[in-house]
Amino acid sequence: PHHWPRPIMKSAAQLIADAKTQITEVTAQDTIARLDAGAPIVLVDVREDREWNLGHAAGAQHMSRGTLESKVDGTVPRDADVVLYCAGGNRSALAAVSLQAMGYTRVRSMIGGFRAWVDAGGAVEG
Repeated sequence: PHHWPRPIMKSAAQLIADAKTQITEVTAQDTIARLDAGAPIVLVDVREDREWNLGHAAGAQHMSRGTLESKVDGTVPRDADVVLYCAGGNRSALAAVSLQAMGYTRVRSMIGGFRAWVDAGGAVEG
């Protein structure tokens, strides 16, 4: 009989904590300042459709966590300056790990997500 290797059991919190050690995080304030200065940032919202529809960062592209890899491929160049955000910064951290594995070299996750964007005075549309 085949014996499968014993899986390493990690909680969601451990998975997210591990992800955050493998990526670069950026604040909403820094992202807003860089956008205001004309930096060519590709801002990507990885939240679900219903979250996006309630309001999102002005100028963001919507690529929900479940479709991110297939949508970003061929849409955003591998060397683009990408900032991902979700509601609070956890899903975007996991998404950043995924994009790094796809060869994205300048991808960051926004600390605090959309809530931090709003708190920092970021423009909202939708």
